[in-house]
Amino acid sequence: MQLGLIGKTLAHSFSKQYFNDKFKQKALSKYSYKNFEMETIDTIRDLVQEHRLDGFNVTIPYKEAILPYLDHIDSSAQEVGAINTVKVDWYGNDFKLTGYNTDVFGFHQLIKPFFKSRHERILILGTGGAAKAVAYLLKKQYGATIMYASRQPTNGDVINWGDINDNVIHFHKMIINTTPLGTFPTINETPSLPLNKVTDEHLFVDLIYNPKETLFLKNGKAKGAVILNGLTMLHQQAEKAWQIWHTNAS
Repeated sequence: MQLGLIGKTLAHSFSKQYFNDKFKQKALSKYSYKNFEMETIDTIRDLVQEHRLDGFNVTIPYKEAILPYLDHIDSSAQEVGAINTVKVDWYGNDFKLTGYNTDVFGFHQLIKPFFKSRHERILILGTGGAAKAVAYLLKKQYGATIMYASRQPTNGDVINWGDINDNVIHFHKMIINTTPLGTFPTINETPSLPLNKVTDEHLFVDLIYNPKETLFLKNGKAKGAVILNGLTMLHQQAEKAWQIWHTNAS
């Protein structure tokens, strides 16, 4: 199987290493997983044809942008409105692309040991594809109320980062960073938050896993918050993608 990851910049990603280590452990010598950095999603079907891919993962900034290029979309992924896994079905030299969202499963595996009743109100930093998957799971599984914050709000349901004050922090005991701020190599970047009201009742979650402890997480930890990075989510969503790629595989 020829597999891979598409995104704009991929130096931070552990997916290639994760899958190629898996292939070695399972002695799957005819399997490969490659990174494909793309300036635009417009050429995705050409890329699939050129490399005869059997499946691929999708990361920033194409989780939503890829939707129009798919032939089929899994029903739950359609509800989320974002794709991070695509299965390619070949019919001679033609192919069909089916989109899935395994981020939902991965995030659930990450968060379920830590979710408490006090987390019924959640602040999500960012509004992209990862934010949509996270919010979908939290609403559907836990009935949580979500507040989104963005540097550039696009509608009335999203507040500006500058509007995050002590009251917002106090009433949202779970804060999740779904933005790329703080990802290697720009490890000194972080969403700007007031930290006066952060306590040991707070849970800070960062979907970033490289570095292991972002500045966002360090700031929360310094105030006593429980912290979680995105490595478990990465592994769990990857295993779910692996299952999808092998469903009815030839």
